[in-house]
Amino acid sequence: MTLEYRCPICSESLVQIGNSLGCTNRHQFDFAKEGYINLLPVQFKRSKQPGDNLDMVQARRAFFATPHYQFLQRSLASLVASKQPKTVIDLGCGEGFYTQAIANELDGKSSIYGLDISKPAIKYAAKRYDKPNFSVASSKDAPFEDALADVVLSIFAPVFDKESARLLSPAGTLIIVSPGPHHLYELKQHIYDEVRLHESPGCPEGFIETEQTLFQEVHSISTEVIFNLIKMTPFAWKFKDSHFEALSSKTHHDITLSFLVTQFRKTHPQ
Repeated sequence: MTLEYRCPICSESLVQIGNSLGCTNRHQFDFAKEGYINLLPVQFKRSKQPGDNLDMVQARRAFFATPHYQFLQRSLASLVASKQPKTVIDLGCGEGFYTQAIANELDGKSSIYGLDISKPAIKYAAKRYDKPNFSVASSKDAPFEDALADVVLSIFAPVFDKESARLLSPAGTLIIVSPGPHHLYELKQHIYDEVRLHESPGCPEGFIETEQTLFQEVHSISTEVIFNLIKMTPFAWKFKDSHFEALSSKTHHDITLSFLVTQFRKTHPQ
């Protein structure tokens, strides 16, 4: 299968020669031993180690080893497969938990790309999963040609309107997965006097919403697993020692897992 990357420096097409990708302007990128390609040049980094650090990656790895998010994983893989896409791009794929499930569901019938700015996350994804094509790259300036993807995914990741529109084919679908109204409500009660419900994601500029589905279940989750779940969330830094001690008073807690899966299409397909 031909890899359809473009150079992150000059935007020329990249061609694979041996264990490297190169363009006509002689920019070259080598594959890591784990199988991923690093398409985030040093001069484009805003920090030495952008994206999620190793501790956050390890927390997600531990949590995803449990079955608690599998209902979302299965539903999302089924939804993407129903589109019968030729190419799927997962922007901000992290450790590849959803990317690999989608690749398995499509069973070699599509090209699946997962990218993330976090090198530790991509390194783990490529080491564990061999079906998707993983790269360290920026979702804000993704290393792909225009209109390549039939499905673009953003799962708990920033959404860049213009870049998503550029990557999508004329009839393509943008799928955004965001927290449902009551997601982790019981955990948030520990740190907020008044818990605000999550709102639906706004419609990206240049798109129109076509469908939205709520996936929600209440799971009994062990306290040990909950600690890893907390480390995955944006409000992890708000948890104090006293909050963790309160959670430790019980071995399990009932936690609401709630997700909105929203589909969009371009308003002016070109």
